[in-house]
Amino acid sequence: MFKRVIDQFSRFFVGGLLIFSGLIKLNDPVGTQIKMEEYFEVFAEDFGSFFHHFIPWSLEFGMFMIILELFLGAAILIYWRMNLTTWLLLLMMTFFTFLTFYSAYFNKVTDCGCFGDAIKLTPWESFTKDVVLMVFVLHLFWYRKNYQEVLPKKTGLAVVGGVSLISLVVGIYAILHLPYIDFRAYRVGNNVPQQMIAPEQPIIEYQFEKDGQEVRDTKFLSADDGYKYIASRVLNEDKIKPKITDYSVSSPEGEDLTQYTFQGAKLLLVIFDVNKASVRNIAAVRDLTQQLEGKVDCFILTSSGSEAMEAFRHEHQLGVPFYYADATVLKTIIRSNPGIALWNNGTVLGNWHHNDTPSPDEILNLLR
Repeated sequence: MFKRVIDQFSRFFVGGLLIFSGLIKLNDPVGTQIKMEEYFEVFAEDFGSFFHHFIPWSLEFGMFMIILELFLGAAILIYWRMNLTTWLLLLMMTFFTFLTFYSAYFNKVTDCGCFGDAIKLTPWESFTKDVVLMVFVLHLFWYRKNYQEVLPKKTGLAVVGGVSLISLVVGIYAILHLPYIDFRAYRVGNNVPQQMIAPEQPIIEYQFEKDGQEVRDTKFLSADDGYKYIASRVLNEDKIKPKITDYSVSSPEGEDLTQYTFQGAKLLLVIFDVNKASVRNIAAVRDLTQQLEGKVDCFILTSSGSEAMEAFRHEHQLGVPFYYADATVLKTIIRSNPGIALWNNGTVLGNWHHNDTPSPDEILNLLR
């Protein structure tokens, strides 16, 4: 009886968590691509430069891992070919457990991206999650030959095959447009300057000793009253960090233009790397800026060098100024290169992939 309960719990816990995690990442495959690039950079530095060769394939690796996660989650739920499924699952979990331990112990990647931008986990939280999950994965693996498939073989194959195919289509659509649900701090409706302010002031707890007894208080107690200071800690550390800590914009001359981007209506053309920028819809982007001239301040935000940016502007006749921002910040603002964002007094009114370049009327209507 106890084993049956553990069997069912393991089945639904492991399968459900894999599907939940996979769906969160499938919502934003480009976010997973960015995380894969971070890991490959770390591996190239720590294990060998040949990992640099994997960076251009980060999106493909990311999509494969997302689809594998959803495939295995569905397979576990219906006990489909458990010998194969649990072997694949054990290999994947061994890899991820090593990855999260390595990140946590050496403080290499501070967010594993396990649940995308929806749920942020610290490296040690990610590792703990994988250790707990591994316990139930090992249970399924140990008893893998005892489980009977829930569905007939052909139906089960159709289910896991269908899940994989649908996942691929859904993921490709998210890549060609934008995430279905935006969990980032730059999502529509957010005010960027407000996201740069800490939501709470720090609450500090002080530890003292008096007459051999430990005393804790949020007020600093005087030594004149017999209190000896020992240590202190911040009680609400997870609530005093702003959602946005790294947004900064400067001109080619080095002038700080961060506050300028929060003043009035601004159309941001986000091109984090001109060498990787798609030019398929650049004519539509150019026409948009030309038709909005004199009505909305339009400018490019980039992390590319001035020579490359000037050459790109000249080649595509983009007659708008460009300013500098950090590449990671630009990738966070919008999952498109180029991408388009409309801000009014720092409030995000719209985000668009270049495949969905808005019309001038759409921009002006949002500003009314």
